[in-house]
Amino acid sequence: MASAKGEPAATAAVGLKAAALAGQRTRIADYVALTKPRIMALLLITAFCGMVVAAHGWPAWGLAVQTLGGLALSVGGAHAVNMWFDADIDGLMDRTRARPIPAGRMAPEKALWMGVGLGIISFIWLWTRVNPWAAGLAFCGYLYYVLVYTMWLKRTTPQNIVIGGGAGAFPPLVGWAAVTGHLGWAAWVLFGIVFLWTPPHFWALALYRRREYARAAVPMLPVTHGPRATKGQMIGYAAALLPVSWLLARVAPVGWLYLVVAATAGLALLGACMRLWFEPDDRDQWARRTFFLSLWYLTAVFGAMVADVVLRA
Repeated sequence: MASAKGEPAATAAVGLKAAALAGQRTRIADYVALTKPRIMALLLITAFCGMVVAAHGWPAWGLAVQTLGGLALSVGGAHAVNMWFDADIDGLMDRTRARPIPAGRMAPEKALWMGVGLGIISFIWLWTRVNPWAAGLAFCGYLYYVLVYTMWLKRTTPQNIVIGGGAGAFPPLVGWAAVTGHLGWAAWVLFGIVFLWTPPHFWALALYRRREYARAAVPMLPVTHGPRATKGQMIGYAAALLPVSWLLARVAPVGWLYLVVAATAGLALLGACMRLWFEPDDRDQWARRTFFLSLWYLTAVFGAMVADVVLRA
């Protein structure tokens, strides 16, 4: 009889423990979500590729871990501050309304303090464990994303992605500076590749999400100037990306393998943008395809430069 009475209590205790564990996992997942891990991974890849090119081969693995770890803190911190500042418009958009703050799972100030704290820790980490150049560049990227893009450009100009895209182009500079202690022409070419890639990448997303941006009153180019003007500018940036990507072969230890991949991927992205031009403005099929193709473009080009450098080392 005592055993029978104890079973409900034991079951309840197990249930409470499971609920507490699930709640803890949700909180951890929410803090991770604040860092935008998928975007962070892409940025860290470009930083590592910058290290490989700067080192003319594989960089010292200890240096790579220290650099990428410190940069991850900076990127994650900037994203957390971005989510704090943009919580109001995130709640109005389908793709962002489930984020921790607009969904009501986290107090806004927690994201703010987390973001500020990670930015400070990143600067100290990179300064003491890598070098002042890497620390300064990572911090500049942090401030650029938080102050210039998030708090100024995003809500004020349809060129927000063009100018603000510079923030996402900082990681290759950080990787290069971590290896060399300075910046060279090749580092700026890597910066230029990411910078010119950003408008067609994000405008493709904005085209098929333009109704959400309009609802949130974010002046993305498809909202303020319409799909036709956006598609035309995407073609221009994709065309400019081709010669800039080829320029890397003049200032870095890459050769035919990189050039073939950069040309093929660049022409594919340009072709997608041109095909998008001919799609009716009330359809979004090619906007989605162009967005995902742009991700493959960046992966292919940076992967090819690493393969070429390593094979030549």
